[in-house]
Amino acid sequence: MTDTHTPTDAQSPEERRRLARRTVLAASSVAVTAVGVGSAFAATDGTTAPATGAGAEASPSASEGACYTLTSELVEGPYYIDADKLRQDVTEDQEGIPLHLTLKVIDAETCRPLRNAAVDIWHCNASGVYSGYQAVGSGGGGGGGGGTPPTGAPTGAPTGTPTGPPPGGGGGHQEPTDDTRYLRGTWHTDRHGQVAFRTVFPGWYQGRCVHIHVKVHVDGEWTDAGYEGGHTCHTGQLFFDEKSVLLSAAVEPYASNTTTRTTLDEDSIYPDNGHAGGLLHLSYHRHHIARGVRAHLTLGVEPDETSNG
Repeated sequence: MTDTHTPTDAQSPEERRRLARRTVLAASSVAVTAVGVGSAFAATDGTTAPATGAGAEASPSASEGACYTLTSELVEGPYYIDADKLRQDVTEDQEGIPLHLTLKVIDAETCRPLRNAAVDIWHCNASGVYSGYQAVGSGGGGGGGGGTPPTGAPTGAPTGTPTGPPPGGGGGHQEPTDDTRYLRGTWHTDRHGQVAFRTVFPGWYQGRCVHIHVKVHVDGEWTDAGYEGGHTCHTGQLFFDEKSVLLSAAVEPYASNTTTRTTLDEDSIYPDNGHAGGLLHLSYHRHHIARGVRAHLTLGVEPDETSNG
């Protein structure tokens, strides 16, 4: 055990010097240990922390689940489709870098996890195309819309008057052009407020950075038909840092996407407030990102509020 006693006046000068030196050494040892711990957190808390292997997963940061942080509400865009796919694996036949996404939903005021909430995700494929809107092609909006909880049955025609694909992700809700539903899905949170999806790393299209759309619905009921009733308490978007996007852009099929890409800093919707704005914590092998990416984030929401985006 390290002796950390403080020198006293009753001890000789030589004894005081020895004790003081041991105290300094003990403090230095603690400082070194703290640096080591800090380095470990830096390696797992950064948004582009390299994994030690293809299946490695970054540990959540100590502050990520802080309940004083309310996740930003953002525009839902024109390409949301009321959930008709209750599933965790939304990949279907889409090619791309495997992405394992884990979200934890908490009450931003109490920090308590929200159990049995319905979480929707949807995003474009590697070529920048949204399912249900393939006729629109790549670009022209941020995908979103609706605002009502999923019913478990495809609506075929979301509400709203088609106005054409607006730039940057705003505008009204668009009517689907086809019956495809890849890279879309809804699943429930567990007792810890967590939900996980398997998908692919999104691509990009003109006017927007790489992102995933997300909605959280509460106070509804899970039935054989799906999720009924309740209300939407959060509409947001999840973002990827520039380093990970640059690495993905060197991998097919992303490398074949010739659309001019908007960076995170250039994006008109990202609120530029880090994880509170939807910036994901990422883990991947920096030399082999094609093997897969793990992403996680805590969403702090206000369950009593309605936020349709």
